[in-house]
Amino acid sequence: MRNLIRQKLEEIEEKENVKIIYAAESGSRAWGFASCDSDYDVRFIYVRKPEYYLKLEKTKDVIEWQLDETLDINGWDLKKALRLLHKSNPTIFEWANSPVVYCSSPQWRKVEKIINMYFTSRAGYWHYLSMAKGNYREYLKGGEVKIKKYFYVLRPLLACRWIAEKGAPSPMEFERLVESQLDGSVKEEVLNLLSLKRNSKEYGSVKRIDSINRYIENQLLDLKGLADFLPERNYKSFEELDNIFVDIVFGRNAFQQACIV
Repeated sequence: MRNLIRQKLEEIEEKENVKIIYAAESGSRAWGFASCDSDYDVRFIYVRKPEYYLKLEKTKDVIEWQLDETLDINGWDLKKALRLLHKSNPTIFEWANSPVVYCSSPQWRKVEKIINMYFTSRAGYWHYLSMAKGNYREYLKGGEVKIKKYFYVLRPLLACRWIAEKGAPSPMEFERLVESQLDGSVKEEVLNLLSLKRNSKEYGSVKRIDSINRYIENQLLDLKGLADFLPERNYKSFEELDNIFVDIVFGRNAFQQACIV
């Protein structure tokens, strides 16, 4: 599958006339709770030729390439990615921290060096807390629950706890969050559920697990109040990001450098 994904990325480069500087897994295969039939969520950052960025008209900054039962592939223009990084958008940190990297480049390593400078605890915390609340309300109230939906709530809850404790971006891997942040009272049940998820079909279901639901409800209450104690954002100028953008896009032979594994 990795070879197929690489072929798809090369196809994108050729047909869209772009250079992909980074590509990674962003879904359950990066989180560590993929089922045998889970799809591949491939996300990438790309650059276009310098003249594209000098146009007066609004230009396209997203490539949505493929969405089917096996592959979900889309990416962002570097300018869009850096603008979102300036806002401490949690998605950028997730992509950058993915344990499954399909390709990287010298250009992307320039971004990696400064990326954590733009992380804001409060922005990341509210993102994950909102995700956990929404998914709990939507998916975990019935008598029968899709297994993967439990992880769509538990992962962001544990990410909130990580951010509150460490003031740093949350890791992608669910098991790292479990070992660091999960209350021991439900750890065994969660790990059993994780094993079941990995060995079930993507849309497998279980009867609602009341002990895990109670844990989630208590966490949602506790975490809501904790958000007010997180530090406010320290505003940073665009200067560092501007310099990186200019270097990557307008630097000598920048467009010719390949994205490598």
